[in-house]
Amino acid sequence: MRLTSLAFLLASVFASSVYSSSTVASVPNAAELTAQVESKVIAWRRDLHQHPELSNREFRTSKVIEKHLKSLGLEVQTGIAHTGVVAILKGGKPGPLIGLRADMDALPVTEVVDLPFASKATDTYRGQKVGVMHACGHDTHVAMLMGVAENLVKVKDSLAGDVMFIFQPAEEGAPEGEQGGAELMLKEGLFAKRKPDQVFGMHVTSSMPTGVIGLRSGPAMASEDSFTIKVMGRQTHGSRPWGGVDPIVASAQIINSVQTIISRQVDITKAPAVVSFGAINGGIRSNIIPDEVELIGTIRTFDQDMRADIKVKLAEIATNAAKTLGATAVTEIQPGYPVTVNNPELVSKMRPVIASVVGDNMLIEPGLITGAEDFSYYALETPGMFFFLGVTPTDKDPSQVASNHSPAFYVDESALKVGVQTMTQVALTALGAAQ
Repeated sequence: MRLTSLAFLLASVFASSVYSSSTVASVPNAAELTAQVESKVIAWRRDLHQHPELSNREFRTSKVIEKHLKSLGLEVQTGIAHTGVVAILKGGKPGPLIGLRADMDALPVTEVVDLPFASKATDTYRGQKVGVMHACGHDTHVAMLMGVAENLVKVKDSLAGDVMFIFQPAEEGAPEGEQGGAELMLKEGLFAKRKPDQVFGMHVTSSMPTGVIGLRSGPAMASEDSFTIKVMGRQTHGSRPWGGVDPIVASAQIINSVQTIISRQVDITKAPAVVSFGAINGGIRSNIIPDEVELIGTIRTFDQDMRADIKVKLAEIATNAAKTLGATAVTEIQPGYPVTVNNPELVSKMRPVIASVVGDNMLIEPGLITGAEDFSYYALETPGMFFFLGVTPTDKDPSQVASNHSPAFYVDESALKVGVQTMTQVALTALGAAQ
């Protein structure tokens, strides 16, 4: 998942709401099935954790997944969106098709966690040799969905419908110059033959205790757009600034003025939004005013109209602020992931189902999350539901532990059985197998 900061989720996640599970009967054999597969899930997770692969390079990972799915007798397709793996399970009775998604890619992060299966892997990222680590927990997502697949195969005759297992590469973003992830899977025909009637995804997070599930209706995670502003001036000696046009001062003016977009120009009572600068590149010596400065940053929103408006305002401010100082500015916006929206009807149906697994007090409603997820592309195509699984040991304070994307990110493996059972029960309920 793409994050805005290492404080991902910490500020809002414990504003919880309690849901009743009194109306939901237990799913047949869900807990028992999960108990049978738990040790396998942990073993798969450790193997994948020790052998992480960057986006669009998940070659070994896809082979592990393919081998397991074929051993279950599933119809398997490989090579979609480079390394993606998709399998179809046909239920014993007619009914809808549901999609279950797990992302596969790791991050260019060097692991510092002291584990016997810690990653020692390296690769090249943006021309530099880097460590590679499953610092966002995608190894757990793959392992859990492999476990869910095994569970559902065992009860396939009771399923009134079919399941599409989606193992997706490049959620963290494709390498520069490449396409990837959910968007490319859809472009290459993931839903072309038959679109799922519902799609579900799950993500681990260190910001909640082990076994807690976070589920929010409606907009849940922000859209994400990146921008680059090139500010052009005219080079001159630092001792004679009047002899040129200073793009550094113009850049400062742009940065300050852009802050008024959120504070003064958009209705933040409608939905929150964020515009942040992440880097300023320009100049090389103390006494040389350069020709050009580059600014890069990110936009996060929860409303599509606001998203479009902010993009227009950003470009206008950059152009006009630079012009007042004799410089010019060119703004380029690289569209990113849409808002992740959880279908309200689907969430309403599945809340008591999840509560029946984890308990009423372990199901919470987190606040809006300014991180972004490309699960959003699936949810634009069909009703979707994306939820979070806490993985921080209960004797630790989630606000004090390393967050997702940190080299110290740690997963309490006892949470994995909760994730497997929860997704199994959600799938069984969606396909009419709950009694």
